[in-house]
Amino acid sequence: MKGPTFYFQKMSLTRQILTIILTVLIFFIMFFFVFVSDNIDRTITKQMYELILNRQTPIVGLIDSKQTNSLDDIYAFMASDNVQTNCLIQNGSIANIAVQNTQKVNHKVYEYLLDQSRQMNSESDEALQGTVTVANSKYYYRMIHCHDGVILASFMDDTYATQFRDSLINSTVYVIVIAFMIVFLIILMWVFSIIHPLNLIRDYIEQIKDGKEVELHLNRDDEIGEMANAIVKMNDELKKQDKAKEDMIHNISHDLKTPIATIKSYAESIKDGIYPYGTLESSVDVILDNAQRLENKVHSLLYMNRVEYLVASDAEGVVTNMKDVVEQVVLNSAVLRPEIQVITDVEEVFFDGLIEAWRVAIENIMENAFRYAKSYIKIEVREDWLCISNDGPKMPEDRIESLFRPYEKGEGGRFGLGLSIVFKVCKANHYIVKGENSDDGVRFIIYRKVKKQRKKKENNWVKPKGEKA
Repeated sequence: MKGPTFYFQKMSLTRQILTIILTVLIFFIMFFFVFVSDNIDRTITKQMYELILNRQTPIVGLIDSKQTNSLDDIYAFMASDNVQTNCLIQNGSIANIAVQNTQKVNHKVYEYLLDQSRQMNSESDEALQGTVTVANSKYYYRMIHCHDGVILASFMDDTYATQFRDSLINSTVYVIVIAFMIVFLIILMWVFSIIHPLNLIRDYIEQIKDGKEVELHLNRDDEIGEMANAIVKMNDELKKQDKAKEDMIHNISHDLKTPIATIKSYAESIKDGIYPYGTLESSVDVILDNAQRLENKVHSLLYMNRVEYLVASDAEGVVTNMKDVVEQVVLNSAVLRPEIQVITDVEEVFFDGLIEAWRVAIENIMENAFRYAKSYIKIEVREDWLCISNDGPKMPEDRIESLFRPYEKGEGGRFGLGLSIVFKVCKANHYIVKGENSDDGVRFIIYRKVKKQRKKKENNWVKPKGEKA
């Protein structure tokens, strides 16, 4: 069953951010009307009681102090309040009502206040406050004991409370809406700053797919900029590899054409009773030698294409005794150039991977070494590394950088599949191979990364003696 996350991920970035903003807006509205609105009502109610209290205090002080000569002065002072209505309750009845001429109060409000006064404890100094709704009008009231059993009752309708509430809500809503709009614009600009370069990257990839020559320039140092630079570098690398493949195919075609032409011409000559190499046996040997060359080239091509699959599918948990591999390769390759001295300094060490894959890798390095060595080849094997060196001519720096690159044409027009196979074998078995110039020639080193169990230490490479870390 597909959930909301699935459909959300299928949206464009613009629709995703709009969905997030809409969700936040709905949550804000619900939060405002459920939580904020109730808090505002409680705040307003508390404010109304404090307002009534502040206006009652001087009246209570005037009544309790008896500073006036008559009750008329108290009534006049009570009537001067233009915000709330004040009245005195004594002996269960209303003694006086101080009402402005412009104020009309439903008589049921006074009946309610009389009823509430009867429930007040004459010995308690605590005030009684609350709200009452009469004829769809809401009133806030407060009743308090004064001198000689007199109760001062004050109340006001919700006109002031409504105005205060509307003002508070409007100011709160305006502030939140303005803040929300500012945040929305900032997010929108930020999203656009992400979507625009992503669209440029998409268009760049689409045009590359169509075979067009395009450029991509993003002046960014964040992850998007890094991704764009990586894509540009990948495109440049693919172009180089495509060019190398074209050169390789050309070289392969030329390399294969010569032995095929030789085999064909020699076979036709023998068929006609002519022996180009003097004798039948010698001419057939030429055919066999060129056939062997063809077989070796085709074998290298096929092996390079399937070596990673073979290693990944068959080499799980398999180890190879590199001493046995080196001894076998040295024995088989010694006849290539008998004048070259092969020096071995080999310990019994086990590498991860199939013996056949490592044998081919070592054979290819040795073949390369025999091709360029002047007088000796030296093979060293220690724990986690192997080194094959020779005293041949040193390599140019640009050649070292592309030494193991697939489809790279080597010296003398060779397309260098042997070293590409070495690279794939090492990589598939989690080893590293590199070639470099030494003091008296060239050497190839195979080693692997190992994690040392020490605190505050990063991954280190186990390298041959004399190598700089």
